[in-house]
Amino acid sequence: YMNIKDFLHDELIFTKTSFKNTTELFKEVAKIAEEKGYANSLFLEKIIKREETFPTGLQLENNGVAIPHTDADTIEKEFVAVITLEDKGVPFKRMDDPNEEVEAKVVFVLGLNQPHQQLEMLQSLMAFIQDNEKLKQLETAQTVDDVKEVF
Repeated sequence: YMNIKDFLHDELIFTKTSFKNTTELFKEVAKIAEEKGYANSLFLEKIIKREETFPTGLQLENNGVAIPHTDADTIEKEFVAVITLEDKGVPFKRMDDPNEEVEAKVVFVLGLNQPHQQLEMLQSLMAFIQDNEKLKQLETAQTVDDVKEVF
């Protein structure tokens, strides 16, 4: 498995946030990713479009999670952004049933630019989110350091 921790960057970890919808969340991540040189100006448009076409929400036993990602050509410097949500999650359409929505309380935005990495990272994240204990720790993390600690 790939080590998720290697792809975490403090400025792309957002704890206890609140967003009304996916677009609002993507805008916030894109703004920082562009400012800090992780992504280029195509990132926002492409991640919104990709999410509409291939939804990434997952309904787990106790939680909703989403793993949005985008095309390699929008990424300058690789990252996995981690967003945890206060109270209510952000509604994402479900990967397995786009007519259904899931309230995602944890969102991982993947910024990878090697095609083969996408799959490996998804596998690592799937293993992570199936660990209820870890996911719970992540949801309750208050700070950037708390988040990194979980990984």
